[in-house]
This record gives sequence, structure tokens and C-alpha cells, in this order.
Amino acid sequence: MSAPRARRPIRKFVPVTVNGVTIASADIARETQHHEASDPDVAWDLAARALALRELLGQEADRLGIEAEPLEDAEGRRETPQEARLRALVDREVVVPRADEAACRRYYEANRARFHSPTLFEVAHILLPKGEGAGERAAAIVAELQAHPERFAALAEAHSACPSSKQGGSLGQIGPGQTVAEFEAALPGLPVGTVAAQPVESRYGLHVVRVARRIEGRDLPFDLVRERIADYLEEAVQRRALHQYVAILAGRATLGGVDFGAASGPLVQ
Repeated sequence: MSAPRARRPIRKFVPVTVNGVTIASADIARETQHHEASDPDVAWDLAARALALRELLGQEADRLGIEAEPLEDAEGRRETPQEARLRALVDREVVVPRADEAACRRYYEANRARFHSPTLFEVAHILLPKGEGAGERAAAIVAELQAHPERFAALAEAHSACPSSKQGGSLGQIGPGQTVAEFEAALPGLPVGTVAAQPVESRYGLHVVRVARRIEGRDLPFDLVRERIADYLEEAVQRRALHQYVAILAGRATLGGVDFGAASGPLVQ
């Protein structure tokens, strides 16, 4: 007979309040569906924090008399009146300067590896599923192709278990993440313009591989990535500024059952 399963202690939930306004437990329970977590208590805490934050910002918008027209995004989703007011509050109170040329260039120079196009490989293969005799079959195909390279397409159509067999085994140009890891890792070490002497093994089987062309990656010029860098830097600054603004509001407020410093994640959704 197995030992009785230990009971999880029942958690006592403290009422969540913001300056005397109580966030209803039913509202928190509904909000938990928007906060994924393996632990229900963590999901509850995240939901309570989100609703308390909206209440805190809503009270500040009331104090400042903030009003705003709801906006619609490119997909036709329209803000609620409360979402519009909170957006307008943050736009007014959390001012983020535009990242200037010097800041963007400093980031570019310090992170050159991030702004490099990937090396591409133009590849064809013949896939032989794993099983008895697969190694011998692969070796025989390699030997035949070394003697008659022009037969690659015909042998791919006759023997390959990959749908690419209908295109003579061609996979086109391959970049990072487009094939299984084992196949991708082998590509840089394969000869260009001829069939590799040894098949490449992956979870799908043995691949007889021909790399027709290797296209080296190159550094992306600053002008091409400047706007992307500026957006990234401004987003990072805005997150910090928003957290600081919320910390100031929370420091002036009377809060119960919630701690804005205890969890991470978007402050305003």
C-alpha cells in the first residue's frame, strides 16, 4: 500500500487593495487566464499585480484628469476607454528621449556580431532512412556519384525518402534553424561543389550531401540597422522609466496584498 500523498497547504489570500479600493477575488480569478504559470499561486499573484497596477494608474489618471479617445490598431482591435486613458497617462508622464546617432553607433560597434547576415548553403541531399544496410547503400551511392556526379538528381528521385527527391534532392538555400541541428552542424565542414565522402547522420537517417554553393555572411552596414537599434534602445529605456514611474506611484500609495517589485513582466497590457 502506497503512502498517502502529502496535502498541499491551503494558501490564505490577503485582500488586494489600492488606496482603499479592493480588487475583487472574482476579477483576479478571471485575470489569471492571461498569466501562464505552472503554479496556480504564481498565476494568482501575477493577475493580482496586473489588476492592482491598472487600478493604481487609473487613480492617477483620475487625479490628473486624463482623457483620451480609444485607438484602433492595424488589425482592427480597438482600445477600451480605460486602456486609452492609461496609454495617454503613460505617454504624458513617462517621456523617453529618442536614441541619438551616437548612442546607436556605440551599440552597433559594441555588438557587431548581432549585425551579421548568416552564412547560407545551397544544398542537395539523398536521405536514406536508418535501418539494416543503410550504411552500405549510402556508401554505394557516394561511390557512384563520385564517378558520375551528373546522376545526383536521378539517384535522389530513385532512392531519397525526402520530398525533395521530386526536385532532384535540392533543398535550395539553407540558413540557420531551417534544418535539424545535426544536419546544420555538419554543413560548414563539407566540401563545396562535390559530394561529401561521408554521409551525414541525423535523427531521420543518413544523408548523402552535395553543397553546391556557400554564401558567406557579411556585416550589415550601420545605416541598414540604425532604426532597429534605436527602437531597441528606446524600448529598453521606456521599460526602465515605466518601472521607475510605477515605483514612485506605489511609494505614495497605500497598498495591501500586492508587491509591484516582486514579479517581472509587462506593467501595462
